[in-house]
Amino acid sequence: MSAPLIGVLALQGDVREHVRSLECAGARSAAVRTLDQLAQVDGLVIPGGESTTMSKLAILDGFLEPLRAARASGMPMYGSCAGMIMLADTVTDARPDQETIGGLDVTVRRNAFGRQVDSFEADLPIPELGPTPFRAVFIRAPQVDAVGPGVEVLATLSRDSDAGTIVAVRQGPLLATAFHPELTGDLRIHEMFVESVRRSA
Repeated sequence: MSAPLIGVLALQGDVREHVRSLECAGARSAAVRTLDQLAQVDGLVIPGGESTTMSKLAILDGFLEPLRAARASGMPMYGSCAGMIMLADTVTDARPDQETIGGLDVTVRRNAFGRQVDSFEADLPIPELGPTPFRAVFIRAPQVDAVGPGVEVLATLSRDSDAGTIVAVRQGPLLATAFHPELTGDLRIHEMFVESVRRSA
């Protein structure tokens, strides 16, 4: 098929970086700011940002139920950092009024690695992407505390204090990472998602 059209949800967060990465990875891409635009895309990226703000804006702008419907219909979605939280079925330390798109059978903990000053980078072995480790950027990142039986763990940390911590998962057409691949110049995560959208379409 021709290059799939993959939207980046533009409620809040690092939208432009994902648009650029998707286009470099072989997709057509555009910011999604309206429900009409959502209806036109083959797949959707939910970017990093602030998950509580993103949840509130999704509700205020009338996006939450259409996003849930699109996900339930099988639209491939990829969430990075706050986007991982938005796709999670369970968030252990969320505000009482925080809602998610859901669909990913995981339990996620927000800001699991501390505040902005605690941001870090790590080389992650991700067998799905080949033998070269992925240099991952973690900024106020979440982590996955538990996964359901249908969830594939793609990457875990190997740092001494965090060894075994789950930071990338996939379940059917849903992909999520606790880190920000759009900030690295390494396109392999985006290429993997583009290929999954191409197969789905």
